[in-house]
Amino acid sequence: MHAPDGFLQPSVAVVTAVLSLILLTFALRHAGRELGDRQVPLAGVAAAFIFAAQMVNFPVAAGTTGHLLGGALAAVLLGPWVGMLVVSVVVIVQALLFADGGLTALGYNTLNMAIVTAFGGWATYLAVRKLMPRTSGGVVGAGALAAGVSVVLSAAAFSIEWLFGASAPVAFDTVFGAMVGVHVLIGIGEAVLTGLVLSAVMASRPDLVVGARHLTSDELQAKSRVGMRPFLIGSVVTAVVVGVVISQFAASSPDGLERVAIDQGFAESATDHAFGSSLFSDYATAGVSNETLSLGVAGIAGIAVTLLVGGGVVSASRSAQRRQIV
Repeated sequence: MHAPDGFLQPSVAVVTAVLSLILLTFALRHAGRELGDRQVPLAGVAAAFIFAAQMVNFPVAAGTTGHLLGGALAAVLLGPWVGMLVVSVVVIVQALLFADGGLTALGYNTLNMAIVTAFGGWATYLAVRKLMPRTSGGVVGAGALAAGVSVVLSAAAFSIEWLFGASAPVAFDTVFGAMVGVHVLIGIGEAVLTGLVLSAVMASRPDLVVGARHLTSDELQAKSRVGMRPFLIGSVVTAVVVGVVISQFAASSPDGLERVAIDQGFAESATDHAFGSSLFSDYATAGVSNETLSLGVAGIAGIAVTLLVGGGVVSASRSAQRRQIV
């Protein structure tokens, strides 16, 4: 879903950039209210994990791959405002340091991958949660379904943007049908991965999950089973394993958006990234000839940056909120 520069007209890039900036400003103001002090470090860890998970493309159809978006996952774990910030940090870091997603495309990439998925996922989660049992399993099930839906919503958002700023003479209904069709399949993978992560967190630290606050301790049928420090360290280690080891086996075929662009004939509208020759461009470390080491170093760098920036942004929002209360 990382759109390169040139896929949409400059007018759409400007409008989506302004809209994303406004919503992120609101998110900064509200994020501090969603989390307690104990949960703030989880924001950085979530950003690092989502960055690592997005390095791992999985096959969904012949010649097509997908990867975790993570907006719904972040929203269920941290609330929609913090979830939006966390995934936005990931998208921005990817564009600036890894040339993944265009610079002029940052507005619609942030809107589609972070804002739409976080709020669309959260709204879906709240609706589905009402139909689920009041248990940890209900949280996991609702979160997984919401994650799958959020991917389709993200694809639909790009299609609507195409309607107003197409870079090629391809009809809206053609792009919409192709985008939604392939991202339904990717959404299944998103649902599975989200369910696995939520299951692990609910089994170890259910008290940290914003989406489980409606449950009583009796309904959770579990107390915190892992200390905060071991939980955070284990989460970071998991992110490193995903970004350094599992990423080595990622599928190399085009992702959903790339496949649609190729099939519908607008892939050539993409323009070169301004940072295309940067140190970690395309998740390869410049000057390192060994491909395994090159990818591993880039993965560690991305995990470290998103961990620090994601945690720092939410921590700053929380500190500002405390000062207002005082």
